[in-house]
Amino acid sequence: MFDYHIHSDFSADCETKMEKTVEKAIDIGLEEICFTDHIDYDYPDQDWIFEFDLPAYDKKVKEIQEVYRNQIRIKKGVEIGVEPRLLDRYEKLMNEETFDFVICSMHSTEQKDLHSGNFFKDKIVDKAYQIYYEELLECVKRFKGFSILGHIDLVKRYTEEKSSNDFHEIVREIFTEIIPAGKGIELNTSGYRYGLGGGMPSTDILSLYKECGGEIITLGSDSHVETTLAYKFKESLDLLETIGFNYIASYEDGKPIFHSINQIKR
Repeated sequence: MFDYHIHSDFSADCETKMEKTVEKAIDIGLEEICFTDHIDYDYPDQDWIFEFDLPAYDKKVKEIQEVYRNQIRIKKGVEIGVEPRLLDRYEKLMNEETFDFVICSMHSTEQKDLHSGNFFKDKIVDKAYQIYYEELLECVKRFKGFSILGHIDLVKRYTEEKSSNDFHEIVREIFTEIIPAGKGIELNTSGYRYGLGGGMPSTDILSLYKECGGEIITLGSDSHVETTLAYKFKESLDLLETIGFNYIASYEDGKPIFHSINQIKR
């Protein structure tokens, strides 16, 4: 089993030391994990600075890889928070740094953060969703320096009112951009923890991705504490298999490695 969305105390919203997470991962039998700490340049909520010391991060990951090399595989990843205005900065980051795995997420839209609700003020819910997906589409058209899209329908997590529109037309456009470019998506199981009744994206979007020819998919718990590692992974593997996926992916040096879901479940 592989957990490919994990945060540590390098992320501003996490206090969990890497060692604590690694030891828990070993305890529950994970074969491989990937740390994906936050870089969200110029995050709109100034109470949060989602940047960290990149050389220190690299050094720390190498240290724990060495310490635990006979017990678990540990990969170095990052989760970047994109907006159209920030893409040049992320291009520069990808040219200067090396990661095994890069999650491309959108945590703010129209230069307003999602988590506080600022983005949703004075908007009907359908309009907010539309703007979110349109900005994400613009980002994937202009920027290819990532491995997978993270929690692609995150916008639904921060609204009590749900949209009656599934936005499949624009999500299909997003998939039309990323699939030929060799990019994938994740199934982020934190949606269960946040009361969404399932992971992100929802089953209909996972099915749409498969229909569009998508094959690259990772599993991530989006853990900020060690107790949620691999949360709802068994149910998620069952779901992916039901939809028609045969493999989940791990990554090394930016390249996907495919693992049979059937073999993992044995």
